[in-house]
Amino acid sequence: MTQSQHIIIVDDEAPAREMVGDYLKMHGFTVTLCDGGKTLRGAIETGAPPDLVVLDLNMPEEDGLSIIRDLKSRTNVPVIMLTATASPIDRVVGLELGADDYVTKPFSLRELLARARAVLRRRAASAQISEPERGREPERGRCRFGGWQLDRRLRRLTDAEGRPVALTKGEYALLVAFLDAPQRPLTREHLLQATRVHEDVFDRSIDVQVLRLRRKLETDPSAPQVIQTERGIGYVFALSVETL
Repeated sequence: MTQSQHIIIVDDEAPAREMVGDYLKMHGFTVTLCDGGKTLRGAIETGAPPDLVVLDLNMPEEDGLSIIRDLKSRTNVPVIMLTATASPIDRVVGLELGADDYVTKPFSLRELLARARAVLRRRAASAQISEPERGREPERGRCRFGGWQLDRRLRRLTDAEGRPVALTKGEYALLVAFLDAPQRPLTREHLLQATRVHEDVFDRSIDVQVLRLRRKLETDPSAPQVIQTERGIGYVFALSVETL
């Protein structure tokens, strides 16, 4: 870790954010403390982009889920949620909105530090992947499946009408993993590795990603025909894939 890595702590309780901030500073991070979404946005707009945001979900003026939604719509900054143990639904929704990990309260500062380092390592590793490594994806490569078309060089998905469909990085990586092995059952472990989601983030995180991708590909996500559940194994991409 280098001192240049910048973490923003967002918590409406001053003692809590100062305790976390002091601990992270002790371990070489640059830290900015914010008491809510408004000050977070101000810090991002006026200062250097942070490498990570640690965000309390339970705040009185603007809840953490709204802040994650807004943050992820404008930036690609990774987020670790701080959440109460009694709110598992918030954890799921937060992950669906794009959060990278969570820590439940009460938590040890050592655990938070370990998770922050893990998120930053994954982000750095992803950023260092060169285009040739990035896929074995042929640069000329386009593929078609069930009326959909993916241009892997441009990382662009279009539907049967030719309309572009936006994908997050995680959704794109998951789709590519399926397209590389169509009509074959893939385990959750394989898909977690393919999308670079660390297994300790959330033990059902791949299911959340599949749900998000189904919402974009399926006519009826509640009765999926494209990405089907393979009971006891994981998932299978049911369509044939044509390389163009």
